[in-house]
Amino acid sequence: MVERKQRVPFCDISKLTAEEREMADRNQVNGKTINIFRVLMNHPRLTRAWTRFAGYILSDRQTLKPREREMIILRIGWLNQSPYEFEQHVRIAKQSGLSDDEIDRITKGSTAGWNEIDAALIQAADDLFENSIVSDDTWKTLSERFSTQEMMDVVFTIGQYNLVSWALNSCGVPLDDYLPGAKK
Repeated sequence: MVERKQRVPFCDISKLTAEEREMADRNQVNGKTINIFRVLMNHPRLTRAWTRFAGYILSDRQTLKPREREMIILRIGWLNQSPYEFEQHVRIAKQSGLSDDEIDRITKGSTAGWNEIDAALIQAADDLFENSIVSDDTWKTLSERFSTQEMMDVVFTIGQYNLVSWALNSCGVPLDDYLPGAKK
């Protein structure tokens, strides 16, 4: 992972409207607004529009199981060298049933001892990262197990977290103090 310098400062949450402060307050850990929202709230309209889509992707409303969702989020975060994305989702992945060994193997790719479906999920992230399309072989393997809606959620989840990784890296959002590797 490449360390990034912070380019966009933290927003002064106290200067936001009541509605905007409420949006920031919904994204807290340990009673503190997480850094991604402390940065993104510099542009409340964008953040509001983005969180509607991001909320769907990260919720139980989408069709993928949390474990499957977290596997592909971790993989695209790793491929984009986005420490913030990766470390935030290590926490969520563990809550979703992924082991430390599986999280480590996600960083190694689809040939790191996965079953066929898990390997194909990881490969889908690699395919989209490398070629902007899920390969025919990967699609075929996944579509034998997943419905059309699930297949669409695979693509949109990877795309959403590709976008987030770009924003985190480009804005230089620092790790929250509770994450491994955070500067104390």
